[in-house]
Amino acid sequence: MKLNAVQAWQWYWLAQIQRHKFMSVVKQKPVRKSVFFSSLYDLPESTTEAELLALIDKLNQNNKIDGILIQLPLPAHIDNATILEHIHPAKDVDGFHPYNIGSLCQRKPKLRPCTPRGIMTLLEKSKINIKGMHAVVVGASNIVGRPMSLELLLAGCTTTVTHRHTTNLRQHVETADLLIVAVGKPGIILSEWIKPGAIVIDVGINRVNDKIVGDVEFATAQQRAGWITPVPGGVGPMTVATLMQNTLQACEQYYDINNQALIR
Repeated sequence: MKLNAVQAWQWYWLAQIQRHKFMSVVKQKPVRKSVFFSSLYDLPESTTEAELLALIDKLNQNNKIDGILIQLPLPAHIDNATILEHIHPAKDVDGFHPYNIGSLCQRKPKLRPCTPRGIMTLLEKSKINIKGMHAVVVGASNIVGRPMSLELLLAGCTTTVTHRHTTNLRQHVETADLLIVAVGKPGIILSEWIKPGAIVIDVGINRVNDKIVGDVEFATAQQRAGWITPVPGGVGPMTVATLMQNTLQACEQYYDINNQALIR
């Protein structure tokens, strides 16, 4: 069947700090080289929650729009959860809507959070079988840590999630066959903590002395780990690729491939 809908990837964010501006620029580049059309809405920081909700309403109702993405975090006067929950679940290409998270929890994934899904794809394409492994996730954010734990459980891992209240972090890290770190603190994981031969996925993005570095001491950790992702150039590209994948999936879900029936 010919998909003649406009595949538009709509972007929203307000004025962000430099780190998030960097990520936004990175995400836009692949769109310009693909079959997707994207529109960028760089809204002023003075934008109200009501104005942003009205804008999302407008795009939710536009059948030519397949995906809506919010660049987080938003300013303090706007509630992140309220905004994310306002996006139609079928257009939630970031995979953060409670419906999509709940579907993943129920082992019936729809649109999945991009970074965790990208990590699973990276492991799969690298032919790494993680079933039965002890996986340790450092960080429990709604963006990476929590949905990552759901992905790992779905893949058959015994999964431990650590967070800011966890005592003796090193003890947990040392037991990990698969270690996924997403905290945003450079060098929080020391190389001597890593189990020899372990798989290490570094999701952290930190700017240190005008350089982008991860949460793991990469130079020394790579001598100990069996497999490790660099920063930049590791998880980041997979997140962007998954965003494209989710947008295509959203388009395919909108149009029934056999009879073009609308499902939204």
